[in-house]
Amino acid sequence: MSQAPAPESTDDDTTPRLRVRRVAIDTYRENVAYLHRDCEVYRAEGFQVLSKVEIRANGRRILASLNVVDDPCIVGCNELGLSEDAFAQLGVEAGHPIFISQAEPPSSIPALHRKIAGERLQREDFRAIVRDIAEHRYSKIELTAFVVACNQGELDREEVYYLTDAMAAVGRRLDWREHPVVDKHCIGGIPGNRTSMLVVPIVAAHGMLCPKTSSRAITSPAGTADTMEVLANVEPPFDRLWEIVREHRACLAWGGSSDLSPADDVLIAVERPLSIDSPGQMVASILSKKIAAGSTHLLLDIPVGPTAKVRSMPEAQRLRKLFEFVASRLGLTLDVVITDGRQPIGSGIGPVLEARDVMRVLMGDPRAPADLRQKALRLAGRMLEFDPDVRGGDGFAIARDILDSGRALAKMRAIIEAQGSKPFDPDAPALAPLSFDVMAPRDGVVTGVDNLQLARIARLAGAPKVQGSGVDLLHKLGDAVKQGEPLYRVYAAYPSDLEFARQASVRATGFDLGQATDVPKVFVEF
Repeated sequence: MSQAPAPESTDDDTTPRLRVRRVAIDTYRENVAYLHRDCEVYRAEGFQVLSKVEIRANGRRILASLNVVDDPCIVGCNELGLSEDAFAQLGVEAGHPIFISQAEPPSSIPALHRKIAGERLQREDFRAIVRDIAEHRYSKIELTAFVVACNQGELDREEVYYLTDAMAAVGRRLDWREHPVVDKHCIGGIPGNRTSMLVVPIVAAHGMLCPKTSSRAITSPAGTADTMEVLANVEPPFDRLWEIVREHRACLAWGGSSDLSPADDVLIAVERPLSIDSPGQMVASILSKKIAAGSTHLLLDIPVGPTAKVRSMPEAQRLRKLFEFVASRLGLTLDVVITDGRQPIGSGIGPVLEARDVMRVLMGDPRAPADLRQKALRLAGRMLEFDPDVRGGDGFAIARDILDSGRALAKMRAIIEAQGSKPFDPDAPALAPLSFDVMAPRDGVVTGVDNLQLARIARLAGAPKVQGSGVDLLHKLGDAVKQGEPLYRVYAAYPSDLEFARQASVRATGFDLGQATDVPKVFVEF
């Protein structure tokens, strides 16, 4: 998510002037500017490749990293090219005159250097760093240095609080003028697991306010926003989103255009390629978004399993304590639940397949995945107990009544209609046209399911970009299977994607077969 450009009072006529050109390159949350190598401005001003430049037009300014090109088809000598994100932020038409100059170095660089050296930073240090990150003053190299330094030295719990507070303070901060405002979040790592799309309508049907803004997938086969997008528009204008929440007590929308904790989105773009997801950065990322979104009460799901993000109960308990400490300091009421992360939740992995599972649960279809229904009910029950009028322990029964009575389905349909419905039939979902089955190599009992491998196969098949692609599970832990019996079915839209997924499944199916006594014990706290 990009920060809105800061206003600039005047343009200095003495600075070099060029015409802006839109360069159709998605640089993923990084502002990039392009100058031709023979451009007089590039030669005269001493610009360096990858240095930060300030670009101004119409009283607006943005910061961008400079790239140099040799092809006049990309950008001419009298032009400045801007990547898609940068062009959208500047907000002017192609061909508009612009001014470019060297950017001032970030004021927080000394604090960054101290963190790299292993020093403990104070609240003001984190505020300065986060402010510079949100304003795009850091280069990718500086961002990477900050992420690695925080991961390598592992932030202490006070530093995690300072970082979270600083991230929540930058960007938009919502106030719903109501109490409680509830939300639910899972730390991720479990394919399927589309419980939010069941919990939100259940809680909203009870009357609680639950404005759910969710992410799109970055490294997984589908995020909540990707799956909801199969059913409805997830990018309504912010004013319309506000109206939907007020009218229906909830929404299920993409949070990418809300400007909530914008520094988090910049940092995620660096953390994910490095596969860095340290406890401190995870806590800061999740809680800063929830605080900025105006939540007063949060239910946090920490799945534990051999191929989940969290692999052991002691690790889960340490993470829980860190979340609870930071949430307490921020005034956020937090309920942490540790759940079964040994395998995917639901049958489908991929947007259309997951949407099918969700709607079948809501409709009471006998084909609905029992594990998805049960987990959603337990999470919804815990959330309902945030209501001071609900007695502790009664939430599950209330949630089950709301689901079984059809009130949750009616609420979901109202939210879908308000956000802008799309045609969808859970009995005949629009799956990708190509498919193959992965067979059991021998008789046995399913003793292990690899979340990471199944997610990888689903992504290779095209999910989430191709909504109908993914993996449809036909068996779960503890199931007895015969040799040659299908374990799961893979859907893809293109022969190349199908072949990539097939090759991955040949290398490792993601299923272990053995004896019933070999099934790992469940990690649950419900």
